[in-house]
Amino acid sequence: MREPAKSFQDLIAWQKAHNLVLAIYKFSENFPKSETYSLTSQLRRSAVSVPANIAEGFKKKGKRDKLRFLNIAQGSLEETRYYLILARDLRYADSTDLMKLVEEVGKLLGGYSKGILSSGS
Repeated sequence: MREPAKSFQDLIAWQKAHNLVLAIYKFSENFPKSETYSLTSQLRRSAVSVPANIAEGFKKKGKRDKLRFLNIAQGSLEETRYYLILARDLRYADSTDLMKLVEEVGKLLGGYSKGILSSGS
């Protein structure tokens, strides 16, 4: 059995979500300048919200509080998914690899949520 996480940085869901943010920053750096304060900003903001909410929820006491932050992270992940679809459809870049990472993070968030629900604390 795995040792309990001592920090949010020990969580695989956080690690993958953080990697997604780094990849999205790189992915969006060549978007048109006209998108700087719209799609580029919104995509980055929604992506950053995922690991930020995982981190914030990590130290919360009680299942309900923890799950609330994971729910926000899941919502931000779906928002990120939409912006990647939009960037693809606008032909700014190919988001195929990032969509795979979004799927992976989503599965990890779901598993983490289930783990919290089934835990004794």
